[in-house]
Amino acid sequence: MKISEIQRGMSNVIVDGEVIDISETREVNTRYGRRSVADAIIEDDSGQIKISLWENQIDSVRVGDKVSVSGAYVTEFRETLQLNIPRSGKLEVQKEKAEEENIKDLE
Repeated sequence: MKISEIQRGMSNVIVDGEVIDISETREVNTRYGRRSVADAIIEDDSGQIKISLWENQIDSVRVGDKVSVSGAYVTEFRETLQLNIPRSGKLEVQKEKAEEENIKDLE
C-alpha cells in the first residue's frame, strides 16, 4: 500500500517507507504504566505519515532506514493521520535488502 492511500480508521495496514525524522523520546503515562514513546515520520514516493514508536522500537530504527510496517492501524491526532503498531503488528528494518541492492549496483 502507498502512504497516500492510507485513511483514518484503516486497520491491518502494510506499508514500506524510509524513516526521514525521529522525534525526541518522551515519557507518557499509559494504562500499562509509564512508557517511552517517540514519533517517526516515514515517506514513500506518494507521501509521508507519522508512526508512534514505543519502548524497544525507538532504538531499532534510525533516520535513513528503509522499514516495513505490517498490522498497523490508523488514527488521527490534531488533524494528522498516524500509524500505530499494536503488539501483534511488526516494524522491520530492511537493512539486508538495502545492502543487497547496493552490492548489485556495484557489480
